[in-house]
Amino acid sequence: MARVAKIDNSIKKHYERQESQRKIEVRNKLVYFLIVCEGEKTEPNYFKAFEKNLPGNTVVLEIDGTGRNTIGLVNYAIKHRDNSNRKFDRVWVVFDKDDFPAGNFDAAILKASTNKINCAWTNEAFELWFLLHFQYMCSGLNRQDYIGYLEREIRQRSRNSEYKYFKNDPDTYSVLQSYGNQYQAVQWARKLKETYNDQRYSTHNPCTLVHELIEELVHPEEVLKQLEVSDNE
Repeated sequence: MARVAKIDNSIKKHYERQESQRKIEVRNKLVYFLIVCEGEKTEPNYFKAFEKNLPGNTVVLEIDGTGRNTIGLVNYAIKHRDNSNRKFDRVWVVFDKDDFPAGNFDAAILKASTNKINCAWTNEAFELWFLLHFQYMCSGLNRQDYIGYLEREIRQRSRNSEYKYFKNDPDTYSVLQSYGNQYQAVQWARKLKETYNDQRYSTHNPCTLVHELIEELVHPEEVLKQLEVSDNE
Protein backbone atom coordinates (compact mmCIF):
# COMPACT_ATOMS: atom_id res chain seq x y z
CA MET A 1 0.00 0.00 0.00
CA ALA A 2 1.35 3.41 -0.90
CA ARG A 3 2.29 5.58 2.03
CA VAL A 4 0.51 8.88 2.48
CA ALA A 5 2.81 11.70 3.50
CA LYS A 6 1.60 13.61 6.52
CA ILE A 7 1.98 17.37 6.83
CA ASP A 8 3.35 18.69 10.10
CA ASN A 9 0.45 20.31 11.99
CA SER A 10 2.34 23.56 12.65
CA ILE A 11 3.20 23.90 8.96
CA LYS A 12 -0.40 23.19 8.01
CA LYS A 13 -1.71 25.84 10.42
CA HIS A 14 0.84 28.37 9.13
CA TYR A 15 -0.27 27.69 5.54
CA GLU A 16 -3.93 28.04 6.49
CA ARG A 17 -3.22 31.39 8.18
CA GLN A 18 -1.41 32.60 5.06
CA GLU A 19 -4.30 31.55 2.85
CA SER A 20 -6.81 33.22 5.17
CA GLN A 21 -4.78 36.45 5.21
CA ARG A 22 -4.44 36.37 1.43
CA LYS A 23 -8.21 36.09 1.04
CA ILE A 24 -8.69 39.09 3.33
CA GLU A 25 -6.13 41.11 1.35
CA VAL A 26 -7.80 40.18 -1.93
CA ARG A 27 -11.25 41.09 -0.62
CA ASN A 28 -9.93 44.52 0.39
CA LYS A 29 -9.02 45.34 -3.20
CA LEU A 30 -11.52 47.04 -5.46
CA VAL A 31 -12.72 45.41 -8.66
CA TYR A 32 -14.06 47.85 -11.25
CA PHE A 33 -16.97 46.65 -13.37
CA LEU A 34 -18.56 48.40 -16.32
CA ILE A 35 -22.01 46.98 -17.04
CA VAL A 36 -23.63 48.26 -20.22
CA CYS A 37 -27.28 47.28 -20.57
CA GLU A 38 -29.53 47.14 -23.59
CA GLY A 39 -32.55 48.16 -21.51
CA GLU A 40 -32.75 51.63 -20.04
CA LYS A 41 -34.62 50.62 -16.86
CA THR A 42 -35.20 46.90 -16.16
CA GLU A 43 -31.60 45.67 -16.17
CA PRO A 44 -30.00 48.85 -14.72
CA ASN A 45 -32.57 48.90 -11.90
CA TYR A 46 -31.82 45.26 -11.12
CA PHE A 47 -28.04 45.69 -10.99
CA LYS A 48 -28.21 48.95 -9.04
CA ALA A 49 -30.32 47.20 -6.41
CA PHE A 50 -27.97 44.21 -6.53
CA GLU A 51 -24.98 46.50 -5.89
CA LYS A 52 -26.43 47.64 -2.57
CA ASN A 53 -26.18 44.07 -1.24
CA LEU A 54 -22.54 43.52 -2.19
CA PRO A 55 -19.74 43.68 0.40
CA GLY A 56 -18.34 47.16 0.86
CA ASN A 57 -14.94 48.15 -0.55
CA THR A 58 -14.70 45.22 -2.97
CA VAL A 59 -16.73 46.10 -6.05
CA VAL A 60 -17.35 49.36 -7.91
CA LEU A 61 -20.04 49.24 -10.58
CA GLU A 62 -20.63 51.69 -13.38
CA ILE A 63 -24.02 50.79 -14.86
CA ASP A 64 -25.19 52.29 -18.11
CA GLY A 65 -28.64 51.69 -19.64
CA THR A 66 -28.18 52.74 -23.24
CA GLY A 67 -31.31 51.74 -25.13
CA ARG A 68 -29.01 50.30 -27.81
CA ASN A 69 -29.13 46.70 -28.96
CA THR A 70 -26.85 43.84 -30.08
CA ILE A 71 -23.89 45.12 -32.16
CA GLY A 72 -24.61 48.78 -31.38
CA LEU A 73 -24.46 47.95 -27.68
CA VAL A 74 -21.13 46.13 -28.02
CA ASN A 75 -19.66 49.02 -30.04
CA TYR A 76 -20.78 51.45 -27.35
CA ALA A 77 -19.20 49.33 -24.59
CA ILE A 78 -15.88 49.13 -26.46
CA LYS A 79 -15.85 52.89 -27.00
CA HIS A 80 -16.82 53.62 -23.39
CA ARG A 81 -14.08 51.35 -22.07
CA ASP A 82 -11.38 52.67 -24.38
CA ASN A 83 -12.20 56.34 -23.75
CA SER A 84 -12.71 56.11 -20.00
CA ASN A 85 -10.25 57.60 -17.53
CA ARG A 86 -10.87 54.57 -15.32
CA LYS A 87 -9.33 51.18 -16.07
CA PHE A 88 -12.09 48.60 -15.79
CA ASP A 89 -11.22 45.12 -14.58
CA ARG A 90 -14.33 43.68 -16.21
CA VAL A 91 -16.62 44.98 -18.92
CA TRP A 92 -19.99 43.31 -19.43
CA VAL A 93 -22.80 43.89 -21.91
CA VAL A 94 -26.31 42.74 -21.02
CA PHE A 95 -28.80 42.14 -23.82
CA ASP A 96 -31.59 39.83 -24.99
CA LYS A 97 -32.34 37.99 -28.19
CA ASP A 98 -35.98 39.15 -28.33
CA ASP A 99 -36.99 39.59 -31.97
CA PHE A 100 -33.60 40.72 -33.23
CA PRO A 101 -32.26 38.85 -36.29
CA ALA A 102 -30.27 35.74 -35.42
CA GLY A 103 -27.27 37.02 -37.39
CA ASN A 104 -27.12 40.26 -35.41
CA PHE A 105 -27.36 38.44 -32.10
CA ASP A 106 -24.59 35.95 -32.92
CA ALA A 107 -22.37 38.64 -34.46
CA ALA A 108 -22.67 40.81 -31.35
CA ILE A 109 -21.52 37.96 -29.11
CA LEU A 110 -18.60 37.18 -31.42
CA LYS A 111 -17.53 40.83 -31.63
CA ALA A 112 -17.70 41.17 -27.86
CA SER A 113 -15.51 38.08 -27.41
CA THR A 114 -12.85 39.28 -29.84
CA ASN A 115 -12.72 42.64 -28.02
CA LYS A 116 -12.51 41.13 -24.51
CA ILE A 117 -16.05 42.15 -23.61
CA ASN A 118 -18.11 39.68 -21.56
CA CYS A 119 -21.73 38.98 -22.57
CA ALA A 120 -24.53 38.31 -20.11
CA TRP A 121 -26.98 37.58 -22.90
CA THR A 122 -30.37 35.92 -22.60
CA ASN A 123 -32.38 34.07 -25.19
CA GLU A 124 -35.13 35.10 -25.31
CA ALA A 125 -35.78 37.66 -22.58
CA PHE A 126 -34.12 38.86 -19.35
CA GLU A 127 -37.18 37.70 -17.43
CA LEU A 128 -35.92 34.12 -17.91
CA TRP A 129 -33.23 34.93 -15.33
CA PHE A 130 -35.91 36.16 -12.94
CA LEU A 131 -38.05 33.06 -13.42
CA LEU A 132 -35.08 30.76 -12.69
CA HIS A 133 -35.20 32.09 -9.12
CA PHE A 134 -38.38 30.00 -8.76
CA GLN A 135 -38.39 27.15 -11.27
CA TYR A 136 -36.37 25.43 -13.95
CA MET A 137 -37.55 26.26 -17.47
CA CYS A 138 -36.36 24.21 -20.43
CA SER A 139 -38.87 25.42 -23.03
CA GLY A 140 -38.39 28.63 -24.99
CA LEU A 141 -41.04 31.28 -24.32
CA ASN A 142 -41.60 34.90 -25.25
CA ARG A 143 -41.35 37.71 -22.73
CA GLN A 144 -45.07 37.85 -21.94
CA ASP A 145 -45.19 34.12 -21.20
CA TYR A 146 -42.22 34.42 -18.85
CA ILE A 147 -44.00 37.25 -17.08
CA GLY A 148 -47.10 35.10 -16.67
CA TYR A 149 -45.10 32.28 -15.03
CA LEU A 150 -43.21 34.79 -12.89
CA GLU A 151 -46.38 36.43 -11.61
CA ARG A 152 -47.87 33.05 -10.74
CA GLU A 153 -44.80 32.00 -8.75
CA ILE A 154 -44.56 35.27 -6.83
CA ARG A 155 -48.29 35.33 -6.07
CA GLN A 156 -48.10 31.84 -4.61
CA ARG A 157 -45.00 32.48 -2.51
CA SER A 158 -45.92 35.96 -1.31
CA ARG A 159 -49.61 35.07 -0.86
CA ASN A 160 -50.41 38.27 -2.70
CA SER A 161 -52.93 37.31 -5.37
CA GLU A 162 -52.80 40.79 -6.88
CA TYR A 163 -49.05 40.95 -7.53
CA LYS A 164 -48.22 42.31 -11.01
CA TYR A 165 -44.81 42.35 -12.62
CA PHE A 166 -43.86 45.64 -14.26
CA LYS A 167 -40.88 45.63 -16.57
CA ASN A 168 -39.25 48.76 -15.13
CA ASP A 169 -40.15 48.13 -11.48
CA PRO A 170 -37.19 49.19 -9.23
CA ASP A 171 -38.42 46.74 -6.55
CA THR A 172 -38.01 43.59 -8.65
CA TYR A 173 -34.65 42.70 -7.10
CA SER A 174 -36.13 42.99 -3.61
CA VAL A 175 -39.05 40.73 -4.59
CA LEU A 176 -36.67 38.12 -6.02
CA GLN A 177 -34.57 38.17 -2.85
CA SER A 178 -37.64 37.87 -0.63
CA TYR A 179 -39.39 35.02 -2.41
CA GLY A 180 -36.92 33.49 -4.87
CA ASN A 181 -33.59 31.65 -4.63
CA GLN A 182 -30.61 33.27 -6.32
CA TYR A 183 -28.31 30.32 -5.65
CA GLN A 184 -30.79 27.98 -7.34
CA ALA A 185 -31.14 30.40 -10.26
CA VAL A 186 -27.39 30.19 -10.83
CA GLN A 187 -27.44 26.39 -10.76
CA TRP A 188 -30.36 26.18 -13.19
CA ALA A 189 -28.80 28.76 -15.52
CA ARG A 190 -25.63 26.63 -15.60
CA LYS A 191 -27.69 23.56 -16.38
CA LEU A 192 -29.37 25.35 -19.30
CA LYS A 193 -26.02 26.49 -20.70
CA GLU A 194 -24.65 22.94 -20.54
CA THR A 195 -27.42 21.66 -22.82
CA TYR A 196 -25.80 23.46 -25.78
CA ASN A 197 -22.41 22.73 -27.29
CA ASP A 198 -22.12 25.00 -30.33
CA GLN A 199 -21.76 28.72 -31.06
CA ARG A 200 -25.15 29.21 -32.73
CA TYR A 201 -26.24 31.26 -29.74
CA SER A 202 -29.41 32.50 -31.39
CA THR A 203 -30.68 28.89 -31.34
CA HIS A 204 -29.91 28.40 -27.63
CA ASN A 205 -33.41 28.93 -26.37
CA PRO A 206 -33.95 29.07 -23.47
CA CYS A 207 -30.56 30.11 -22.17
CA THR A 208 -29.03 32.91 -20.12
CA LEU A 209 -25.49 33.83 -19.11
CA VAL A 210 -26.55 36.41 -16.52
CA HIS A 211 -25.43 33.99 -13.82
CA GLU A 212 -21.81 34.37 -14.95
CA LEU A 213 -21.93 38.10 -14.26
CA ILE A 214 -23.70 37.50 -10.95
CA GLU A 215 -20.98 35.07 -9.83
CA GLU A 216 -18.24 37.58 -10.62
CA LEU A 217 -20.03 40.30 -8.66
CA VAL A 218 -20.53 38.02 -5.66
CA HIS A 219 -16.96 36.64 -5.83
CA PRO A 220 -14.69 39.50 -6.97
CA GLU A 221 -11.71 37.74 -5.40
CA GLU A 222 -11.95 35.17 -8.21
CA VAL A 223 -11.74 37.99 -10.76
CA LEU A 224 -8.60 39.30 -9.07
CA LYS A 225 -7.03 35.83 -9.15
CA GLN A 226 -7.71 35.61 -12.89
CA LEU A 227 -6.21 39.06 -13.41
CA GLU A 228 -3.10 38.09 -11.44
CA VAL A 229 -2.62 34.99 -13.60
CA SER A 230 -3.12 37.05 -16.77
CA ASP A 231 -0.59 39.67 -15.65
CA ASN A 232 2.02 36.99 -14.95
CA GLU A 233 1.68 35.27 -18.31
